[in-house]
Amino acid sequence: MFTRSVLLFALLFIYTGPSFAQQSGQMDSSAVAKQGIALAQRGRCTEALPILKKSTFHLMDKQLKYHSAMATARCAMSLEQTEVAVNALLLLNREFPRDPQVLYTITHFYAELAARASQELAASAPNSPESQQLEAEAFESHGNWDKAAAQYSKILEQDPSASGIHYRLGRVFLAKTPPEPDNAKKEFEQELKTDPNNASAEFMLGETARQAGHWGEAASHFSRASKLDEGFVEAYLALGMSLNSSGKFADAVTPLQRYVKVQPADPAGHYQLATAYARTGRKPDADREIALQREAETKNPQQQH
Repeated sequence: MFTRSVLLFALLFIYTGPSFAQQSGQMDSSAVAKQGIALAQRGRCTEALPILKKSTFHLMDKQLKYHSAMATARCAMSLEQTEVAVNALLLLNREFPRDPQVLYTITHFYAELAARASQELAASAPNSPESQQLEAEAFESHGNWDKAAAQYSKILEQDPSASGIHYRLGRVFLAKTPPEPDNAKKEFEQELKTDPNNASAEFMLGETARQAGHWGEAASHFSRASKLDEGFVEAYLALGMSLNSSGKFADAVTPLQRYVKVQPADPAGHYQLATAYARTGRKPDADREIALQREAETKNPQQQH
């Protein structure tokens, strides 16, 4: 009888023990997390962060996990523990993807991390090509085209084959008022000599040709861009538009079909495809695309063909 009782007790422990231990662990993690959050709220991040790092990822309570991850990110940023901060932000983005506070925090902290990295780059390697490019991009972002062009040119003086710099300089020439398409074209062509697989430079050559009304030349560049980078969906739209403009409506159908399949919310794609269908005698298909264009415009009033 005694042996049987011991056996029953042992079996009971086997079936209930792990569950009890798991519940106990969750209770411990919750208590620890609450302690860490309280410390963080009082500005005691040096004490709070080790606690939060241990408990946050093991929490089952969603609301507690939310507050714990937020506290972890904030404390890690204040203590300049970048990896910990990024891991907390990734957790928040994964488990609370459309939360406004999460999105705001991610935007704010990533911007701060970018600023820190740029300051560190400027301090540790001020004369490096990367530092000079960052400075040029800053001028570019503020619309200071002359200074941006001068900075990119300086980089090319030091290294004429620097990857991506001719392309960026070409974009600056197009952004200036008035634009300088001839200079831009030279830079894009030079970029392709440096990097024949640069789909963006090929695309921009297509754009300069399209804006000049050289439809055949534009289509050739857009076609090459789409082959260099099959995920470059804008190249399919631009190719279809150029083919439509040159009267090659049958040729325009395939790239435009590919574009609307990937970007169904863009009215421009449906409009261009409807045009290609209509001019090749496919009226039912054209009518369908016109309906899809109107539907897309209703959902996205900012986007018009």
